Amino acid sequence: MSKYVGAVDQGTTSTRFMVFDHEGNVIAIHQMEHEQIYPKPGWVEHDPMEVWARTQDVMSEALKKAGLTPENLAAIGVTNQRETTVVWDKNTGKPYYNAIVWQDTRTDKICNELAADGGQDRFREKVGLPLATYFSGPKIKWILDNVEGVRAAAERGDALFGNMDTWVIWNLTGGPNGGAHVTDVTNASRTMLMNLKTLDWDEDMMKALDVPRSMLPEIRPSSDPAIYGTWNGVPVSGDLGDQQAATVGQACFEPGEAKNTYGTGCFMIMNTGAEIVPSKSGLLTTLCYKFGDAPAVYALEGSIAITGALVQWLRDNLKFFDFSHHIEDYAKAVPDSGGIYIVPAFSGLFAPYWQSDARGVIVGLTRFITKNHISRAALEATAYQTREVLEAMEKDSGVSLKALKVDGGMVYNDLLMQFQSDILNVPVVRPVVAETTALGAAYAAGLAVGYWDNLDDLRANWQMAKTWEPQMDEATRAKLYKGWLKAVQRSMHWLDE
Repeated sequence: MSKYVGAVDQGTTSTRFMVFDHEGNVIAIHQMEHEQIYPKPGWVEHDPMEVWARTQDVMSEALKKAGLTPENLAAIGVTNQRETTVVWDKNTGKPYYNAIVWQDTRTDKICNELAADGGQDRFREKVGLPLATYFSGPKIKWILDNVEGVRAAAERGDALFGNMDTWVIWNLTGGPNGGAHVTDVTNASRTMLMNLKTLDWDEDMMKALDVPRSMLPEIRPSSDPAIYGTWNGVPVSGDLGDQQAATVGQACFEPGEAKNTYGTGCFMIMNTGAEIVPSKSGLLTTLCYKFGDAPAVYALEGSIAITGALVQWLRDNLKFFDFSHHIEDYAKAVPDSGGIYIVPAFSGLFAPYWQSDARGVIVGLTRFITKNHISRAALEATAYQTREVLEAMEKDSGVSLKALKVDGGMVYNDLLMQFQSDILNVPVVRPVVAETTALGAAYAAGLAVGYWDNLDDLRANWQMAKTWEPQMDEATRAKLYKGWLKAVQRSMHWLDE
C-alpha cells in the first residue's frame, strides 16, 4: 500500500488539506473558504466551529479525490495562521467567543497600558516581540477581561487557550474525549508568553498579561517522534506556524537562508541557526523550528499585515473585479501606477514600524488615475513593503541576500514578481511547489515518523520553477522607493487615541 503524508493548512481566509508523496509532489488538495467577521472597525473574527467543520470537510474531500483512505497516510502535520486566538470549554469543546484574528486591533489599549511602563520593547529581550496588537497574549487577556464567565472558567481549569494549530490538533485527536492540548515552539513564540531561551511559558509574562497557566497548551517540538495523538489511527506528529512551515517547505535549513511568503499578508523569515538574534530594526526574533531532540533553530521575521488582503479588498469591497487573479490584467494595461501609492495600513503598520495608530492611505491622486493605476499600485505596495523588511533583515543579520525564495498565492502574478525583483535589485526565485506552507507541515510530520530520514531528503526535493531578474535602472528604483517612504509617513499617527 502506497503511503503519503497529509497536511492541514488552516489559513486566514480558507482551510485546505494537501497530500504529498515522498518527492514532495502534490497528490491531492481540497480547499474551502470560511467567513470573515467584522463586528466593528479594526475587529476581525472567525467562527472556530466553522473552521473545524471546514477542516473535516477538506480532509475527507481531498482523500476522496485521490481515492485514498486514512490508512494511506503515514502521518499528518498541521500548519496555521499564527496569533489567531481561541478560548474554549474543554468539557463541551465549544468556544466561549469567536476566534480573534491576528489582524484584529482591539487590544491596542491593553498594549498601550503595558507599554506605559517600560515602552513598546519592554518584553522584547525575553520574548523577541514588541508590544503590539498582532500577538496572542493580549487577545487572551481581552477575552478573559471582557467575555462573561471566562476568567472564572479559566480559574476552575475548564477554559483552554490555543492558536489555531492547538484548536485543530485538539479536535483532530479527540476533542473533549482526550484531545491533545499542545502547541509547538513556533506558535508558542507568537503568544508573548514563551521565553525564547527556556522554550517554556514564562512566569513574569503570564503575570503581566494576567493569564493563568492552566489555560496554556503543552509546548512540544515542531516535529515530534512522540506524536501528539492520532486521527483515525494516523499519527498527528507535525505542527508549525504557517510562516515557519513555509521556511521548512523552502528547505531554508542553513543560517542566512530566507524566504518570503505572499498571502493575506507577507512574511519574510531568515534562519539564524541556534543563535537568538535580537532585532534593532523592527523585526521579530522568533523560532524557526525544533525537530525532535535536536536544538531549536531561531529566526528573524518581518511581518507585513496586508498584501493579498489588499487585492481582496479591491475585489470584495470596491468590486473592481470578480476574481483576484484579474488584478494582473488591469495592472498590465498601464506602464506604471501614474505616481500614486497605496499604503494598506488597515490594521496599522507591522514591521519595521509597529505603528498601530496608522491607517490606509492612497496618495498622489489626480484626474488621470484609473482603476488600472490603482490595481498596479496595490501590487507594487506588496513589493515596497517587502523591500523595507529585507533592508531591516540585512541590517540585523549582517547577511546580504543574494536571491529571494518566494511562495504563496501571489507568486503566480508575473507583474508583481518582476516588480519585486526590480525594486529589490536581486533575483526572485519560485520553486516548483509554491504552496510550501502545507509542504513544510508535511515534512515536519513525515520526519517524526521516519517517512523522510533527514534534512538532506527534503533539500533534494526542492526544485526551481522560475526566476525573475532585475531589469530596472538604479535611478528609477531609487526615485520610486523614495516616493513610497514618503507615502508611508502620510499613513502614520492617523488615530488620535
